[in-house]
Amino acid sequence: MISPVRPRSLRWSIAWFALALGLATPSAAAEAYAEPSGLSSGVTFSQYSPLAGNAELARRLLSPLAAARMRAIFARSGKTLTGQPIDLSKERFLVYIPSKAPPGGYGLLVFVPPGREAKLPDGWASVLDRYGVIFVSADRSGNDDNVLARRIPLAVTAAANIIALYKVDPSRVWAGGFSGGAKVAIRLALAWPDLFGGALLNGGSDPIGGGAVPLPPKTLVDRFQSLARLVYVTGELDSAAAPEDANSSQSMRQWCVFDVASITMPRLGHAAADSPALSRALEMLIDTASPDPNRLAACRAGVETRMAARFKEAETLIAGGRREEAKKALTDIDRRYGGLAAPRILDLARRCQCGADSP
Repeated sequence: MISPVRPRSLRWSIAWFALALGLATPSAAAEAYAEPSGLSSGVTFSQYSPLAGNAELARRLLSPLAAARMRAIFARSGKTLTGQPIDLSKERFLVYIPSKAPPGGYGLLVFVPPGREAKLPDGWASVLDRYGVIFVSADRSGNDDNVLARRIPLAVTAAANIIALYKVDPSRVWAGGFSGGAKVAIRLALAWPDLFGGALLNGGSDPIGGGAVPLPPKTLVDRFQSLARLVYVTGELDSAAAPEDANSSQSMRQWCVFDVASITMPRLGHAAADSPALSRALEMLIDTASPDPNRLAACRAGVETRMAARFKEAETLIAGGRREEAKKALTDIDRRYGGLAAPRILDLARRCQCGADSP
């Protein structure tokens, strides 16, 4: 359940007991017994999500060869990738609940901060009220914290708990972040498109595809391409973030992601979105547009053709016994195409004995 550090009331316990017995739906229990509106710090959650488990993190965030390498390391030590990377009893979150619940359910913005302490940026509360969007952000999830072991699982777990506790419109759930947090937010949107419908990328982001942000399995990439909307929000004077955003946006087009928008904040540098920019960003996130099916199909076919050519080169090297060159070719494919290359890349790695668990 969700609670500040102080104990919950009796009626809160009754609500969850009724939910456990199947006498109420999650949304009904949440609507009747959830926290009052406003800002709460030191909030705790107790519900773990399989979407944030170690095995799922590896499947969604690592390239095929990297995931296989990790499984091999665990197997040699007699362990498996099970369990959760975080202990929720030690984690605290900041939650803002709008003053009024929208008829169709709240929106939800899961925000990754750049610093260790979660904060609601100035001017955001009134905008969140206007659009009926819940804000949740984890403490100890800043730029100095581990992305795979903390920042990402904390965000996914926060989203799952809020969705369980409140009536949330599943079409209005987004990842977000400022500065280094925006670089985590793009990974959340890419690897969990079944949870997040897009991302608010404020003050910098990363390109996808490649060593830094590997592509997840094909089913997730397909969903991201078809349904995700990305909104970049950058200060006019932010000379560092502007080229990062351009590079990130260009990579989206290369990987057939076309529903991308940008907002420039006049006379601002490296700063969290001001209230006008946040308002425009939420409007853009809500007003998604389906990609042109012909354009999407043609782009996907181009990616498949280029990847097939790389695989053919690797197969030729394997057939010729050129193991080291084949290993390099497969490593390059793995880095470039990530989950799109599975399972073929794993089969080829086994054939040439140059994969994740080979010497």
